[in-house]
Amino acid sequence: MPQPVRPPVPTPLAVDERLRWVEHVARLMDSQFRLPGTRFRFGLDPVLGLVPIVGDLSTTLVSVALLLTMMRHGASGAVAVRMALNILIDSVVGAVPILGNIFDFTFKSNERNVALLRRHYAEGRYKGSGRGLVVVIVLVLLGALGLVVWGSVALLHWAWIYFAAHPMTSAA
Repeated sequence: MPQPVRPPVPTPLAVDERLRWVEHVARLMDSQFRLPGTRFRFGLDPVLGLVPIVGDLSTTLVSVALLLTMMRHGASGAVAVRMALNILIDSVVGAVPILGNIFDFTFKSNERNVALLRRHYAEGRYKGSGRGLVVVIVLVLLGALGLVVWGSVALLHWAWIYFAAHPMTSAA
């Protein structure tokens, strides 16, 4: 009697060469370095976030690239939306001066997303890619990123005008 054909079991994230780099990049962005004498870890995300606008843009683009790769290799729509929300929270809050820099050291969106994908694989819910959802998520993230950039430029413009109208003079 012929056996029913079963769908192939997905390769675990740690074994799949195509996704191994996702783990490496997520670690580099979120926890590659350790503060000496402590267990506190951080990555390039908060360090690059110290550079206004350009740093936040670059870390968001890396996170979106990781998301797209994870979606191409099996993240379902629900998992992809949760991953996108992690990136959105990290990007929007991380763009706020000072508070965002502190937040970037603690909120590790890329590692959260890798953990979501690991759980997704462990539960056997591997579905393949959803190209339409990828487009929607990318557009939403780009729109949010555009708003962050616009807000940053508007804030800098306001500060420029304010300080031009109220010059600081030293009492000599």
